[in-house]
Amino acid sequence: MVVGSPPTVRRRQLGRELRAIRERSGLLAEQVAVELRCSTSRVSRIETARVRITPGTVHELLDIYGVEGPDRQRLVALARQAQETGWWQEYSERLTWEYSTLIALENDAAELRWFEPSVLPGLVQTEEYARTVIRKTLPGHSAETIEEKVGVRMARQRVLTRDTDPVRLWAVLDEAVLRRLVGGPDLMRRQLRHLVELSTLSTVRLQVLPFARGASACITGPFTVLTFPETADADVAYVENEAGDLYVEKPAGVDRYNLVFDDLRADALGCDDSRAFIAEVADGLS
Repeated sequence: MVVGSPPTVRRRQLGRELRAIRERSGLLAEQVAVELRCSTSRVSRIETARVRITPGTVHELLDIYGVEGPDRQRLVALARQAQETGWWQEYSERLTWEYSTLIALENDAAELRWFEPSVLPGLVQTEEYARTVIRKTLPGHSAETIEEKVGVRMARQRVLTRDTDPVRLWAVLDEAVLRRLVGGPDLMRRQLRHLVELSTLSTVRLQVLPFARGASACITGPFTVLTFPETADADVAYVENEAGDLYVEKPAGVDRYNLVFDDLRADALGCDDSRAFIAEVADGLS
């Protein structure tokens, strides 16, 4: 079992099912830890998808729980699927656990609901915009490090246009995001025109929250809510800040972010008006 590997939807499902089986069997995590010859915290991390678990370990757990037949075969197969590596694992030693987790969850998501009050979401940034932002946030880092991080950000964007099950993006952008001249007028004009193009994709909804709309829920700061194809996979809210990234998984917390997003999109311009607004801001840059 490898600690620090970012959870995928399959691993979250596996952990959830293993916990349910343990609880039905009447065993405490401490008792399972003794049988498995590991710490109680390791059992907890398995059940919360904080560690990658091998099919062999799943067999051991199912022996403890007395699970046989089709359920055993299905769970072992799920463990094998959860071991499949994603493209981002090539960079795992140089990415934080939180960032790797975001990439893994984005890859498995059905829809992303994203609010940004200051800079554009990484999934809609042009390469030159991304490079400017990353260079600003990582002063003193080598050009090689900057370019690698730009490459990772560009690779993340493939989830929006991949042939199989592209991820839907619904983003609400505060007007300040469009007005902030990242990299100067020329770069920003190209970035905004890229936004206009993206907004024509069937999988992308962009809405602008204009200054004229006054006070809104945007005082919450940036956040993303990720939803997944299977209804059994609960939504996750991701909040990025300087003090450390936060993943909210408790339903009450996620529901709060979904309510805030609903308020934001209700206050924002519609998609067609937002596209026209972005184009107007781009045309006004000189």
